[in-house]
Amino acid sequence: MSDESKAEEKASGEVADRSAEEQVSDPETVATPVLSPASAEEGSPAESSAKAEDDDEFSISGSISGSLPEPRTKILGLLAGGVLALDVLTKVVSVAFLEGADPIKLFGGVLYLTFVRNPGAAFGLAESMTWILALIAFGVAGFIVWISRNLRSQGWAVGLGLVLGGAVGNLADRLFREPGPMRGHVVDFLSLFDPYGQVWPVFNVADMAIVGGGVTIIILALLQHDYDGTVHKRAEPLVEQDGLQESK
Repeated sequence: MSDESKAEEKASGEVADRSAEEQVSDPETVATPVLSPASAEEGSPAESSAKAEDDDEFSISGSISGSLPEPRTKILGLLAGGVLALDVLTKVVSVAFLEGADPIKLFGGVLYLTFVRNPGAAFGLAESMTWILALIAFGVAGFIVWISRNLRSQGWAVGLGLVLGGAVGNLADRLFREPGPMRGHVVDFLSLFDPYGQVWPVFNVADMAIVGGGVTIIILALLQHDYDGTVHKRAEPLVEQDGLQESK
C-alpha cells in the first residue's frame, strides 16, 4: 500500500470520528420518539391512570355531596313561628272578649267560643303538675331543635313544625300567665258540641297544632319515612320456581 492511500484512509477515519462526536454532543441531533395524534391525546399510561383516579375521586365526592338535600329548617321555623303567632293572637283576643262573657255559639252548635284557664293537661289531667308539664314542653322543644340539623324530610318538617309551635305556645302560658312562672294556666277557648267542654275538652290553637303534627309524624313513621329523608322499603320475598329463585 502506498503512502498516499494510507493518508487518505487516515483522513477519512478522522472525519468519521468527528461526525460521530458531533452527533452525540449536539442536542438537536438526538433522536426523539414521534407520537401519533391518538397517543398524544391519550398521554402516557401513568398520566392516564392518574387522570382516571382524579376523575373517580371527583365523581365520588360530587355524588356524596350532591346526594343529600338541604335541611328543612326553614320550613320548620316558618311553620312553628306562624303557629306561635296565631296562638298568641287568639289567646290575647280571648282574654279581652271572652273572659267573663257567655259562650258564643257557631255553626249551629258544632263549635262554641268559651273561656277556660286550664292548669293541667287535656281532659283535666295533671292539674297539680303544671311545672312538670312545662318541663316536658321544654324537652320537646329542645329535642326538635336538636334533630333539625339533620331534618331533610318535608313531611317531617311540617309535622315537627306544628308540634314545636304548639308546644312553645302553651309553654309561654305556663311561664308568663298567672299564678306565676312554671305554674301559669293555659288559655283555652274552643269547645265542640257543648259550651262547657262536656263532649270534648276545651282547647286552643296550640293544641290543634300539636295534634295535627303528631298525626302527621305517626303517618310518616308507619310509611317508614325517617326525618333525615331516608325511606325504608321491605325486600320482596323470593319464590322458588324450577330450581331457580325469583322475586315476586
